[in-house]
Amino acid sequence: MLCGGDNAPEANIRGAVKAIKEIKSEIILIGNEEIINKKIKEIYNKENISEISERLKIQNATETIEMEDIPTQAIKNKKDSSMVVGFNMLKNGEGDVFVSAGNSGALLTGATLLVGRIKGVDRPAIAPMLPSYKKGLMLIDAGANTNCKPINLLQFAEFANIYLKNIYNIKKPAIGLLNIGTEETKGNDLMKESYKLLKGNAEKYNINFVGNVEGREAFSGDIDAVVTDGFTGNIFLKTVEGFGKLVKRSLTESLKKNILSTLACIPALPGIKRFSKTMDYKEYGGALFLGVKKPVVKAHGSSDEYLFYFTIKQAEKFAESKAVDILKQEFEKIK
Repeated sequence: MLCGGDNAPEANIRGAVKAIKEIKSEIILIGNEEIINKKIKEIYNKENISEISERLKIQNATETIEMEDIPTQAIKNKKDSSMVVGFNMLKNGEGDVFVSAGNSGALLTGATLLVGRIKGVDRPAIAPMLPSYKKGLMLIDAGANTNCKPINLLQFAEFANIYLKNIYNIKKPAIGLLNIGTEETKGNDLMKESYKLLKGNAEKYNINFVGNVEGREAFSGDIDAVVTDGFTGNIFLKTVEGFGKLVKRSLTESLKKNILSTLACIPALPGIKRFSKTMDYKEYGGALFLGVKKPVVKAHGSSDEYLFYFTIKQAEKFAESKAVDILKQEFEKIK
């Protein structure tokens, strides 16, 4: 199930059409049916989305939750919004995974109120995978909770530990606390208290806690997950994305500066393409929403067709992996 985003519905439609050729699942586009059909006619010259694929469907939703809407009010009052319709479908077993590029606050509120938290979870968290040296890096939380308590960061570490062990088959995921220095006395009160709590409970919950990690060391390849509050995590995430774009743009301009530099780079093109792919956050799809009872994926608000394409493929793997069921079993067991 797919909805929302700054570029909806065109980016959603194009991403779904691109993805449907490579996945086994059915994709349900949630939104104003009339507008979606009009866009399908405009782009593909088809009267009905099923003419493109029988596994593409539309679920009508007449309301939209805007970015400026107050999340709790929007979820309660806009019953026919694509997000509320999607969450209710997910809750009722009419879909296996829900993907949204809409309002992050409304997504958190809707997932918590309509789908429900895993037993024992204080707050769910957004956990995107980022490129790191020869591997991926989980960032948790990346924006769901701007104000956190130490217990939240401990639970985020538990989410990361369970997920990376069971889904990525990493025996002892190295989990660090994102901070301004490696010493345990560094940081604000939240980070100092969180450090003590993580260190004191690491053995109890079988977490390989490696201590504080500075931003510059996060991508060394030695760390599998960094834990932080949603405010810091969101800034960190967007800074990484912005720097990746800068590197890609600067490299492209440098290679095209003159005919000699263009010709000289030809033998290196395969390596440059591999490097560019590694730095492209779109390759990693959306962000997993961990801590709720059903699979939910948060796509970037500015997602284009390619990011929706990658996110849909990621969402299918997320559902097939039974990651949420594993998290429920493991989390409830340790509680």
